[in-house]
Amino acid sequence: MMVSYRLYWTLWILSCFGQYLGQDLQIHEPPNKEEGDIVVFTLDNPPPSTSILITQWFFGTLLIITVASGVTTENPAYKDRASVNSNTLALTLLNLRHSDSGIYRLSVTTSAGETLTGETSLQVEKLSVSLIGPEEPLIEGESSANITSEGNGNITSVQWMKNNSSLSPSNSIIFSPDFRSVSISPVQRSDSGEYQCIYTNPFNSETATYSLIINYGPEGVSIKGQDVVDLGVRVSLSCSANSVPSASFRWMFNGTDTGVTTDTFTIDKTDFTHSGDYDCTAWNNVTNRSATQRHALLVKAGGGGGGLSTGAIVGIVIGVLVAVAAICGLIVYLIKTKKMPKLTLPQNGRSSGAAAQRRQEPDLNYADISHFQKGSGERVILGNRGEPNTEYAEVKRSGTKSTAPPPPYGSQVSNPPLRRDLQLLLSPQEDGGHV
Repeated sequence: MMVSYRLYWTLWILSCFGQYLGQDLQIHEPPNKEEGDIVVFTLDNPPPSTSILITQWFFGTLLIITVASGVTTENPAYKDRASVNSNTLALTLLNLRHSDSGIYRLSVTTSAGETLTGETSLQVEKLSVSLIGPEEPLIEGESSANITSEGNGNITSVQWMKNNSSLSPSNSIIFSPDFRSVSISPVQRSDSGEYQCIYTNPFNSETATYSLIINYGPEGVSIKGQDVVDLGVRVSLSCSANSVPSASFRWMFNGTDTGVTTDTFTIDKTDFTHSGDYDCTAWNNVTNRSATQRHALLVKAGGGGGGLSTGAIVGIVIGVLVAVAAICGLIVYLIKTKKMPKLTLPQNGRSSGAAAQRRQEPDLNYADISHFQKGSGERVILGNRGEPNTEYAEVKRSGTKSTAPPPPYGSQVSNPPLRRDLQLLLSPQEDGGHV
């Protein structure tokens, strides 16, 4: 009878307290939380508060809070964030952070000297953000771009930036009402760059980036190189263009494909057949656009491309000076030896050809010499009266200019021979002689 009573008592004690003796405490595992949230760790089978001497909550090995004999002691790192219910032993944490993710453990010391433990875990979602942009190539003036942000965590603000500067709305840049996406239409080359979306909450901030590339061109095609070159020299023509992505090049000469597909066209040694038009065509394989520039090249004879040397130029100059000096010396010699008449220039500045001719020619008078008249009035007949032709002779009168016109062509006798009797008549000693 006594044995039966003792067995019954033992079974009753085990039914009441056996679940706490050496057994783990059962703690609910809370759902995932976000930064800034609150979490409460509760127990399924809390021991009677009358049997508890010390309650301790740990995060990993770090002591969060201790309750002993009704006195609560907090770790300074959890000040104003952690609290324990003395009846249920539940732990409450405020303003969760991503760093609060991990294992939490409870230790309870009973009045019987037993230690009860339990543990659970917490996952606090980290604030995160990512950007999704267009996958197809964007062409300037034709395409539109949409950039959308996606993220987790407690998001209190969203900010957009481009190349580390704030991105503002405009006629071509439009934000969604929740500010989670941005649309650009149509895209321009100035829209190229790194776009940033920043998610923020009171405890953290995260940034995502997306590089936007706008394809354009080619445009502004130019060819650098000489226009005129000597024969037998090396020539290089360089072609360039503004293009994204970089353009490919093709060269043509006088309308014929040269097969050169680089940005530089090189002629190792020029000859006259290299003169002509060189066309450089730039092509963008993304925009499917092309542009062409022409360059005219002239190959001239230049002594193998070296030109005249300094010595040759000096020799030519000296030769020209010697030739000029020789000509001047010859002219002076001819004048001094009277083999070249001197030119008499007018002194009064008159430029009339008639006046100059009159100054250079002697004054001439013309007279009919077929008869003369003496001072007494008697007429002297010369020559044959039967001859119908009248002969004229030039008679110079000193100091008096001739005003008589010359006789008709054929009636003049140049340097007519005067007979002795005519000379006497023309002599100033002859009495009353006159013409």
